[in-house]
Formats: sequence, structure tokens, C-alpha cells
Amino acid sequence: MSMSTLSQHRRPRLLPQNRKLRHLKGISLRNLSFAPANLQTADDAAIVRSPNKLVRLWSKRPQQSSWVFLLEELIDLRKLKFIGTLIDRQFPPNALVFHLEDGLYSLDFPSKTSDPKPAPVVATSSYSELMKLANLEASIQDAIYTQRRIMEQINQILDESPADPTRAAAEQVGLAEKYVGWQRRANQAAERRRDQLRETLRARVDAIARGREAQALAEEDIANNREKLAASVKLAQKTEQQIQGQRRRICSELCDVFPISPIPNAPPLSFRICNLPLPNSRYDAATAKEISEDVLSAALGLVAMLTKNLQFYLSHPLPYPLFALGSRSHARDDISHMPQKQPQRRDFPLYLPRGGSTVAQWRFEYGWFLLNKDIEALCASEGLKVVDIRHTLPNLKYLLYVCSAGTEEVPERKKGGVRGLWAGRLKGRMSGMPLPQADGESSSGSSSTAAESRRGSAESETMSQRGDELRHGARKGNGGREREELWGADSGIGLPFGDDAKFTLRTKGLRENIAS
Repeated sequence: MSMSTLSQHRRPRLLPQNRKLRHLKGISLRNLSFAPANLQTADDAAIVRSPNKLVRLWSKRPQQSSWVFLLEELIDLRKLKFIGTLIDRQFPPNALVFHLEDGLYSLDFPSKTSDPKPAPVVATSSYSELMKLANLEASIQDAIYTQRRIMEQINQILDESPADPTRAAAEQVGLAEKYVGWQRRANQAAERRRDQLRETLRARVDAIARGREAQALAEEDIANNREKLAASVKLAQKTEQQIQGQRRRICSELCDVFPISPIPNAPPLSFRICNLPLPNSRYDAATAKEISEDVLSAALGLVAMLTKNLQFYLSHPLPYPLFALGSRSHARDDISHMPQKQPQRRDFPLYLPRGGSTVAQWRFEYGWFLLNKDIEALCASEGLKVVDIRHTLPNLKYLLYVCSAGTEEVPERKKGGVRGLWAGRLKGRMSGMPLPQADGESSSGSSSTAAESRRGSAESETMSQRGDELRHGARKGNGGREREELWGADSGIGLPFGDDAKFTLRTKGLRENIAS
């Protein structure tokens, strides 16, 4: 209850004759006084419905060790005065305040009640309606009484009649059969689960057995292939060394094929390739006076050819493909986002187009930039750091120098040829070579075919020498053995592999190493 509600004087809801002990919520003492009491005592009737209440009060001071009886009052709740609130009240000594359901009461203050607030007149029920309501209530009470009486009669009849256990037994039998059926289904499910687990365990046992067999075979293979593995590792290391050596040789030969040398009496980092000067990604008016457009295009074409070949020898693809077409080379950008409607715009020339337009100049410079990015990618594949990608020839010279450097001796070029080419060469030479006759003379057709070869060529001289050797061997009568010696691996037109060699898809068309 808020203070605003307590500060207002309310009208009591309990009439004086209706105030009982059950309505009492609490008692409080205000303005405690230790004056001598009147020492009147009386026995409490302890009747709940009684309006009288005996109040005894004990007190204890801080200096005292025991409680002292202070006062005793027999209060008639019907004589209490409604006070409503405790605010702004001057209580006399030992004033008792009673807390009832509808507010605060006391004997020491006059009753202050407020007039009820005016309210609008509410229409009530008529006499006939009230009588109908009373009759309806009486009918309801009569129906409730009749229901109770019938229930008592039914219970009495049920108690007096003997119980029939047949129906209960039938219900119990049905319930038992239901439980039995449920248990049977549970047993069948458990049996199916057991069979499944058995099959699973059997499959697992078989799988474990097969796994152990496979493991034993694998261990046996590992034990048998340890030596092969060591030999394969050594072979792989040797092959890697050979690959590195061949790369060194190829890069060294590329340095000889495409010589990159500094330009004398020129600024630092000025190089030329095949005696064609190439500036460092800068072609302005001052450079155009010294280097013409044709020289610049030819130099860029050589650089594009060298870079394109290096990607195969170093086994590192270029991010921007190069098309080495001499002085009309170009680079392609398939990475950048461009409109798909004009695919030809992805090709950027490595030469200055005619006309001198700004767009053509920009496309040329971008193509040169793509070439420098390809060179940078090749340097990064070899672990080299490029300081400035605009230095085209210095970066390429640095890459070739590092790839061809090494402490070991550069391996020689492998001897051999492509098998597919050997068959054609052999057929041409055999058709133009005279076959030995029994009388030591050659056929006229072979001489005419040999005459078709160009006189003075190395092939003509070789064929003539081979014909003389065959004729000389035929005269000695050892044609078969002589032919085997003459057609050996060391002969000029002999095959680089034996007669028992097999042509396969894997080896056909590859070079055959005959160096021993």
C-alpha cells in the first residue's frame, strides 16, 4: 500500500458487530511508556469468533537481564476506532494499534470516516428476477443433493452385490497376452540384431584376415624393394643432377646463341642482344633518335624467343604467353579482366604499330610490361629477386648467368636421333645403295639411283664409300658377317639401337642415347 493511499481517510468496510479475531492481521505498540500498569488480568477465552482480545505486553530494558510484565488489556474489537493511517498522529503512552483487513484501528482516537463518493445510480434487478434467481439456486442445490443421494445408493448396492472376477480376469488375460506379444516382438528384434552383429563380426574378422594378408604381402614387398628403392633414389638423384647439368649446358648455349653484352660508352645497365640495343622499358624521343623502331622490334622479338624457350628448359610456364614471330612478336594477357566481346584485344604487340596513336603506344608499353613480368616469373622460379622489372636485358642476363653457373663440368650434348627420322633416312640410303651380286657386279638400277644424289655432298661420298665396302666384302665371300660388322652401331648410317629393339608408343619418336 503506497503512502498516498495511507494518507487518505477511508471508510471502514467491517461493521463493528462483524469484527472478529480472524480479521486481525497484527498489533503494534506506539509511544512506549514504562509507567506502572493497572495490573488488571483476565483469562483469554481463546474463541476465534469472539470480538474480545486479551493483550499482554512484556518489555526489557538494555540494563535488565529479564523481561518485565508491562501491561494487560482486554480489548473489544467492536469498540475500536478506525484511524486509516499512522501519518500525522500523536499517540498517547502505550497506545495499541490494531491492523485489520480493511485498515488500522485504535481505542485512543475518535473515528474519522469520510463520506462515500457520489456515484451514479445503478439499476438493480426486479423482484421477479430475484425470485427466479432464488428458485434457480434452490433447484441447483436440490439437484446436487439428489446426485449425492443417488451416488450413495449406487455405492451401497455395489458393496452389497458379490464381485464378478470373470471380467477382471479377462482383462488381465488380455493385458498379459499384450505383454507377451510385445515381449515376443522385442525378442525377435533382439535376435535380428544379434544376427546382424554376428554377420558384422564375421565380416570384420574376414576383413582383418585379408588386411593381415595384405599387410604381410606389403611388408614382404617392402623388404624386397628396399634395395630397389635405394637404387631408385640414387637414380633419381643422379637424374636430377643430370637435369641440372643439361640445364646449365642449355643456358650456356643460349648465352652463345643469343649473346647479351653491354653497350660500350653507354649508361650503366645498357645491354644489347645479338648486337641489337634494347633500352630498359623506356622508348622516348631521345631513345628513338638512337634506336629505330625496327631495331627495337627485332630486339624484343629475340628476347621473346629466348624467354619462351627458357620456360620449357626451366619447367616453369609463363603467366603471360609469348608468341615469338620475329619483329612482329606479341604477348597475350589471359589473366586480366577484359570484355569478352573483343578477344583480340588481349594480344599486345611487342613492336610499335604504324601511325603513332596513343592507344597503340600504350598497348606496346603494356606488352613490354608483360614480357618483363614473364622474365620476373622465371627469375622467381630459380629463387632470384628482381630489383627492377623494367631492366629487361639485365634481368635476363642475370638469369642465364645463374642458371649456367656451377662448379662441375658442363656435360656434353647427347648423341642420338629421333627414331622416326632414322627410318626415312635409312630407306633413302638403302634405295640409293648398290647390292652385291654373285659375280661381284652391281645392278644397273642401283647405279642409276646412286647417281641421283648430289655430287660432292657428304651423303654421296658416304654412300659411295659404303658401296665399295660392300662390294669388297662380297668378293671375300663373307657377305653375312661383313654386313653385320658394316651395319654396326659405329657406322655412318647404322641405327643407334640394336635389331632386337622394340618400338613402343612410349619410346617412338624420342631421342635414343647411344653414347657409351
